[in-house]
Amino acid sequence: MTAFDMVNLLFSIPKTLRFNLHYFPLKKALKFPVIVSHRTFLRELHGKICLPEKVETAMVKIGFGDVGHYDRNRSRSIWQVSGTVRFGGKASIGHGSKLSVRGLLELGDGFNMTAESTIVCANSITFGKDCLLSWDILVMDTDEHPLYDKNGSRTNPDKPITVGSHVWVGCKSVLLKGAVVPNNTVVAAGTMLKSCFSGENQVIGGNPPAILKESVRWEHVEMSV
Repeated sequence: MTAFDMVNLLFSIPKTLRFNLHYFPLKKALKFPVIVSHRTFLRELHGKICLPEKVETAMVKIGFGDVGHYDRNRSRSIWQVSGTVRFGGKASIGHGSKLSVRGLLELGDGFNMTAESTIVCANSITFGKDCLLSWDILVMDTDEHPLYDKNGSRTNPDKPITVGSHVWVGCKSVLLKGAVVPNNTVVAAGTMLKSCFSGENQVIGGNPPAILKESVRWEHVEMSV
């Protein structure tokens, strides 16, 4: 751990204390299962946070990490939660990332959102295990503003988003309501996805999206940036 990381952890103590004592019983809170960077704006601390029965210190990290082409000193994460966030295990929500949750957000074990991405959950968004989200990604299960037909019926209801296990979502992609991404899939950079796909070990990309490659697999390589 670098000196910069040590200083960052020290500065993060107040928000980490506030977050854990707010969401968890004292015994669990004092294990500090969630650490929160001082560069995170705790805009709305409501709703409910669910963790596995067995917790570890720093199993969930919010606002940390480093993507080299962003200035993490000026990068601000946002936590705006009035719904439920369920962590299946370890998770990293990188610097500059934003969570706005009114519905149910489920993040499987090994979830990693690198930097400057946004999740807006009004209904239901689910990620399986070992998912990697690159930078500048938007995941949103709602249009926010309702549309009505001439009879007064809403025409754009919220719809769940389901992402399988071991999925890599490339930078600047957009996952909109109704999107279904199968296990062992790569979503290519810049893809806008709002439909259901099936099958595994494939690359989905393009606008409109289509299967670009099949019978592929990807590996998560730790990068020093």
